[in-house]
Amino acid sequence: MNLIDTILYLIDFRTFSNIWYWLAVMVTWATVSHWVIGVPFDMIYRARRHGGQAAQDLEMLTAINVRRLLTITGTPAVVLAGLCAFFLAAAGMLGFVYGLQLAQGLFCLAFPLVFVFLLTLRTCQRFAVDQPTGADLVKALFRLRFWIQVIAMIAIFCTALLGMYITLSQRFLF
Repeated sequence: MNLIDTILYLIDFRTFSNIWYWLAVMVTWATVSHWVIGVPFDMIYRARRHGGQAAQDLEMLTAINVRRLLTITGTPAVVLAGLCAFFLAAAGMLGFVYGLQLAQGLFCLAFPLVFVFLLTLRTCQRFAVDQPTGADLVKALFRLRFWIQVIAMIAIFCTALLGMYITLSQRFLF
């Protein structure tokens, strides 16, 4: 095997049988479930456990990130929604109509993230109105992280099922 064959083997575009794709899936979902509304989970846990200055820092960082995320709910949201819809439609068509495995993998990775983003925006809107503090804020952030992890489990399960089906239904090319 020469160098070019080795490189092409590492950058294999058969997505679901490639270790790099699954590493990207795991890193994506680990990152999404760790950073809840832009706040690291260890900070939420520390605020729940110790209170005091940690709780004040959590409230301040959450308020900053809520305002930051709510700035995209106006006109930029329309542009962002259009771009996301175009990307998902293109990936879906290329993947499931034309059979391009890379597009299928990207669709399986990006589509559930839309639900996470919508859930996060909804929570930010609720935080802007209610302005929870202390234990209520920690409880709400834990609840949001729980639902993000539920979405992640469902997404990984469905992606694994699709990957197994595609890998087992195609001929093995050696």
